Amino acid sequence: MKSIAFIQQQLNIPEKSIHATLKLLSEDCTIPFIARYRKDQTGNLDEVAIETIFKLNKQFGEIIKRKESILKSVKEQNALNPELQQKIEQSFDLQELEDLYLPYKKRKKTKADAAREKGLEPLAKIIMSQRGENVEVLARKYLSQDVTDEAEALQGARDIIAEWINENLYIRKNLRRLFQRKAMITSKAVKAKKEDEAAQKFSQYFEWQEALNRIPSHRLLAMLRAENEGFVKTSVDIDKEEALELMENALIKSNNSATKHIKLAIADSYKRLLEPAISNEALQEAKEKADTKAIEVFSENLQQLLLASPLGEKRILAIDPGFRTGCKVVCLDEKGDLLNNETIYPHAPQNETGMAMKKIRSMVNAYNIQAISIGNGTAGRETEFFIKKIAFDKPIQVFVVSEAGASIYSASKIARDEFPNYDVTVRGAVSIGRRLADPLAELVKIDAKSIGVGQYQHDVDQTKLKEELDNTVIRSVNSVGINLNTASKSLLSYVSGIGEKMAENIVNYRTEHGAFTERKELKKVPRLGEKAYQQAAAFVRIKNAKNPLDNSAVHPEAYKTIEKMAKDLGLKTEELISNKEKIALIDPEKYTTPEIGILGIRDILKELEKPGLDPRKAAKVFEFDPNVKSIKNLNPGMVLPGIVNNITAFGCFVDLGIKESGLVHISQLKEGYISDVNEVVKLHQHVQVKVVEVDEARKRIQLTMIF
Repeated sequence: MKSIAFIQQQLNIPEKSIHATLKLLSEDCTIPFIARYRKDQTGNLDEVAIETIFKLNKQFGEIIKRKESILKSVKEQNALNPELQQKIEQSFDLQELEDLYLPYKKRKKTKADAAREKGLEPLAKIIMSQRGENVEVLARKYLSQDVTDEAEALQGARDIIAEWINENLYIRKNLRRLFQRKAMITSKAVKAKKEDEAAQKFSQYFEWQEALNRIPSHRLLAMLRAENEGFVKTSVDIDKEEALELMENALIKSNNSATKHIKLAIADSYKRLLEPAISNEALQEAKEKADTKAIEVFSENLQQLLLASPLGEKRILAIDPGFRTGCKVVCLDEKGDLLNNETIYPHAPQNETGMAMKKIRSMVNAYNIQAISIGNGTAGRETEFFIKKIAFDKPIQVFVVSEAGASIYSASKIARDEFPNYDVTVRGAVSIGRRLADPLAELVKIDAKSIGVGQYQHDVDQTKLKEELDNTVIRSVNSVGINLNTASKSLLSYVSGIGEKMAENIVNYRTEHGAFTERKELKKVPRLGEKAYQQAAAFVRIKNAKNPLDNSAVHPEAYKTIEKMAKDLGLKTEELISNKEKIALIDPEKYTTPEIGILGIRDILKELEKPGLDPRKAAKVFEFDPNVKSIKNLNPGMVLPGIVNNITAFGCFVDLGIKESGLVHISQLKEGYISDVNEVVKLHQHVQVKVVEVDEARKRIQLTMIF
């Protein structure tokens, strides 16, 4: 089987599209580039489909590599016969390959190995043949210095039979199916830890049982975390009698003196070998599915957060709130550069409110501030109330932004390199301000796991999580495009075809030679070759460039086509841009080329109508209920405005402007069945919620959107 056939078995995608995608990937084309600028070759596949093809092709390569390794190992043992070789070569299922390899794997000495050394394998074969001989009598023939009586001989034979049963492909496959359909996962409290304070958050799992194939991902991950922390013990089981019946029906062909020994070997094989291995497989498979779901939730949340509404290039005063240590205040220019920093003490214990107001008014006027960004952590709400009491000379927009991960950034090497002469408090405040101006540009500097929009992110497969989150950041950055002359090294590193080292080279070149005036100047950057330029050029923007198309998503390879369009209409290129009336006169079919097909031309025309348009919506000011300052102010029945600040598989959390977020369970999002929370709400969405229950002691708030 070739990789294309393997991929097509699992995806409903034409062979031609898979072939074209694999060819482009083999030519070092990036997924964002293929999805955006090679639609005609791939049949308009999106980034998700291309990424899936990439992963399946990688998986196919791993299967081929494993098959080669297994064949080599079995051959070295002089055990490779034509039948086994054919089975291995025809299998493309890793689990099946491991089952085929199981008898030949290097392992510690087993009970069966010891029995074989005592010469008991012929007796085991006679018992398994079930021909009707009296096996108790036959066993006497196998007595020796090492085997002193018939019972020992029969036990040794059963040990060998148990191992054969364990290696039986039919038995393993059918037991797996039984576990997949009927396994139950059970958790029980560890008595010695049951009363621990830390264990109480897992009290639900002190006595819990649920079908493994129906347990929600968040519940399985929570249960496994409780086990990892030593508070519960979990087990995965099926009905033992059903499992033994399945095995007996497959193996017992007659009823004679051999039958009871085969039954004993079946029971032993199941208890000692099969049940531990396959129950563990079933749990791992369920864990992998739970990981996948949790990673999907995290990825979706991260993408929504990265693509949150930017305020744009404004002069911003940013505040990192605090009580005892005061509020750190910074002023930023339109590019996010630091102009000034101060510390004010408007709250207890200092209560220097009047002086703090004067300082804020003075900074707003001195630096021509257009908006204020306040972190939503400790003292955030109090600082918002304080700011809104100030009588400014002009209208000032006040925003409250999430400061999740700001402390991670402020202590990072990236922050130290940006602000070597300032401490972590100043860096944190700068991050809060920049997040308002452009969330994407600022958040890419922070390890995605630290942004705080995941679900059990520390419990899932960390390699898969990092890979998916990196892909999410890449998708987000390239869907927006970046300003080549202002983008940080961190942001540049996620641009298609660039990477970390090339990003550093671009920043160094920009520092030495000044701002880029055209895209093709990228070719002058050390080690940035033609391929990297092809992959990256259309994802970077240059404002006021020599060629106005350099500030659009049009790829340079299409510039000549656009020039021809403009010439045919009697216009200059710059006169065609944003000229909807003239663009509407263009026949896409007329301008297709071997390189740019009809889909590509249609995309070009759309981009010409609104060149460089940011797909993100503009930031809007949000007002919390001014009467709600803490959880003590909440009562059942209250209807409040809120902002969705996290989404999980079981519902969403809503920021009400206080320290504790409220939970809207998936069943309370809207009437009727909901399979995916993201169908109803998005991160940072402004919503109206009703308070259902307030548990002040446990700091839990239950909300509903059905009222």
